[in-house]
Amino acid sequence: MKKLIAAAALSVAVLLPSASFAATLLFPSADPVAQITIPDAWNPEETDYGIQANSDDDAIYIAIDVADDKTTEKVIDDAFSFLQNNGVTVDTSTQKQSEDALNGMKMVNFDWSGKDNDGEVSIGISLVAAKPGKLLVITYWGTKGEQEKHAQELMGLITSLKPAK
Repeated sequence: MKKLIAAAALSVAVLLPSASFAATLLFPSADPVAQITIPDAWNPEETDYGIQANSDDDAIYIAIDVADDKTTEKVIDDAFSFLQNNGVTVDTSTQKQSEDALNGMKMVNFDWSGKDNDGEVSIGISLVAAKPGKLLVITYWGTKGEQEKHAQELMGLITSLKPAK
């Protein structure tokens, strides 16, 4: 029976070459604060402060940076500078704020509409209390009309975000 299941699994893997594999990544690698599972097709990469990834069609950009009491303001400023340097303008009149919990971590979300070189976008900054003295700053930038195609992947990605073990 085990051989039959293994053969069936192998057959499915061969028939679905576009299957998206993902690995759980700890970040930052030198002193992990959090972990997340990001599809390989999103090409996740470590940054100076955390991790970033783009959906395979560039409809979504997400970065998660680690901050502490001394660096929080700089990390948030850097996130907005990054967006501005990439042609993203934020319509501040559209700001929405919400609070939530994610895998036991308190989270505050700020969302806006805006524009980039390709048109209308959704923009978000979320602050997640990963552990005492450590804050995750999530930067989201998605193309309206295209980002919706990745709703399931994005939900899986966000719900996989947890404090490092």
